[in-house]
Amino acid sequence: MVGCVCAVLHGAPITTFDLDVVHHRTPEKIGRLRVALEALKAHYRGRPGRPLVPEPDHLAGPRHHLLMTAAGPLDLLGSIGAGHTFEELADHAQWLEVDEMTIRVLDLPTLVQVKEETAREKDELILTLLRRLLRQQDET
Repeated sequence: MVGCVCAVLHGAPITTFDLDVVHHRTPEKIGRLRVALEALKAHYRGRPGRPLVPEPDHLAGPRHHLLMTAAGPLDLLGSIGAGHTFEELADHAQWLEVDEMTIRVLDLPTLVQVKEETAREKDELILTLLRRLLRQQDET
């Protein structure tokens, strides 16, 4: 998990409306992802009247998939920042317990790094909060 939900789990006081995930693109993981997406009734956003679902060969590629699910918006990302893939980010993730679930989230230093690499206007606003959180962690 990456993005603003990841930031919230690290303690950032922000609001977000979607979940951003960089997914593992091996055939086995894509198969498991497809089962989850089917259960969530996932389809591409912005296609009213013509819901398209993500196909395995699309999920195997490096592109982003902006989906709507029964649980809300989900962005499946092939990479983030300067092109960091799941394999590159895995060593910079940690497991967190959230409401009886164990989830994998990007660590705070790496989240700051990829937000800096992206340098979108909305990322600049969040970066101020994330850098403060990072300094607080370093002080403890």
